[in-house]
Amino acid sequence: MGPTTRLADAAALPFWRRPQALLFLMAAAMPVAFATWSALLNNFVIEVANFDGSDIGLLHTVREIPGFLAIGVILVIMVVREQVLGLLSLLLLGLATAVTAWFPTMGGILMITLLSSIGFHYYETVNQSLQLQWLTKEEAPRKLGLLIATASAATLCSYGLIVVLWEPLNLNYNIVYMLAGGFTACAAVFAMFAYPQFEAPNPQTKRFVLRRRYWLYYLLQFFAGARRQIFVVFAGFMMVERFGYDVHEVTGLFLVTLVCNMVFAPLIGRAVGRFGEQRTLMYEYCGLIIVFSLYGGIYLFGWGVVLASTLYVIDNLLFAMALALKTYFQKIALPGDIAPTAAVAFTINHIAAVFLPVGLGLLWLASPAAVFIFATCMACGSLALSLLIPRHPAPGNETIFPRFNAVPAE
Repeated sequence: MGPTTRLADAAALPFWRRPQALLFLMAAAMPVAFATWSALLNNFVIEVANFDGSDIGLLHTVREIPGFLAIGVILVIMVVREQVLGLLSLLLLGLATAVTAWFPTMGGILMITLLSSIGFHYYETVNQSLQLQWLTKEEAPRKLGLLIATASAATLCSYGLIVVLWEPLNLNYNIVYMLAGGFTACAAVFAMFAYPQFEAPNPQTKRFVLRRRYWLYYLLQFFAGARRQIFVVFAGFMMVERFGYDVHEVTGLFLVTLVCNMVFAPLIGRAVGRFGEQRTLMYEYCGLIIVFSLYGGIYLFGWGVVLASTLYVIDNLLFAMALALKTYFQKIALPGDIAPTAAVAFTINHIAAVFLPVGLGLLWLASPAAVFIFATCMACGSLALSLLIPRHPAPGNETIFPRFNAVPAE
C-alpha cells in the first residue's frame, strides 16, 4: 500500500488517485465477480449438483454466515486499516469466484461460497464505512446514486458478455467464473499499489458500539436484510424452477434491470437529497408490498412469465432506494461511530439471513406462495418503521418521538 495521505490533502493528487476515484473503482470491480456468480448460480447448482428449494436455502444460509459475523470487522480494523481490509476482502472475493466451478459438489459449493462470502461481506461493511467517511453529507445522496449506477454499468458489461457470447462461443461455467473473478482480483491488486492510504479527519472508534439512539436504524436494517434474503434466494430461483429460464435468459432479465438502474439510481440519489429519507423509504416499502403480493399471486392464480419478469425488474429497482438508509445513518451518527456501527448494522442486517433461507426453503417445498405472503408482511413492517423517521434527521433528532431520542453527546 502507498503512503498515508490526509483526506484534506487528497485534492492535490491527480483526479484518478483521489478517494472518490477509488470508491468508483471498487464500485465497478466488485460486481464483476459477485454479479457473475449470482447470474450463473441457480443454473449452476441445478445442472451440476441437482439442487432443490431446500438445498438452495441451505446454500444461502451458509453464504450469509460471514455477514452475520461482520461485527468481526471491528476486531480486524484494530490492526489493519479499513482501506487495506476492504481491498484484501475484494481480492478474496475475486479469487474465490474464479475457482467456483472447480468444486461441483454440495460440499465443494458450500466451501467456496463461504470463502467468497467472507470477501464480499467484509468488503461491503468496510466500503459502506468509507463511503460515509469520504463523502460529505451534502454530496452523499447524489454520489451514492452515481456509485450504484457505476456498479450497474459494470454488472451490465458482465451480463452483456454472457448473453452475447455464452452460446456462440460455447462458454462454460469454469471459463466465465475464472474471467470474472480474475478481473476483480486484478483490480484489487492494482488499487493496493496505485492509491495512497487515505486518512479521514475523524478517527473511528475501534470497539463494539451499540447505542440506544440508533435503535430505529437497527430495526430498519433487520427488516431490510429479511427482504433482501427473500428476493435474492427465491425470486431468481422461481424464474428458473417455475418458468425454465436458461442462463442467457436469466442474464438478459438482469440486463434490463441494470439499464434501468443506470438511469434511475442517480435520480433516486437526487430525490433523497430533495425529499428526504422518510419519503424515499416509504415509496420503496409500498412498492415492495405490491411486488411481493403479486409474486404470491403468480403461484396462487397461475399468472404468467411476463408479469414475473416485470416484477423482478421492479423489485431490483427498489433496491436503489435503500441508499436513503445509508444517508439517514450518516445524518444521525457521531463522526467516530461510522465504522463500528457499519459492522454492527451489517450483522443485524444478516440476523434473518441465518435462519430465513433454510426455513423458507422448507416452506417453499410446501407452498411457494406462502414465502411471498410472508415477505409482504415484512414489507408492511418496514413501512411502519419508516414513518418514524423525521424529515430532517440529526444527532438528537433520530426519530419523530423526542422522548426516545438521545442527547447528541451520548
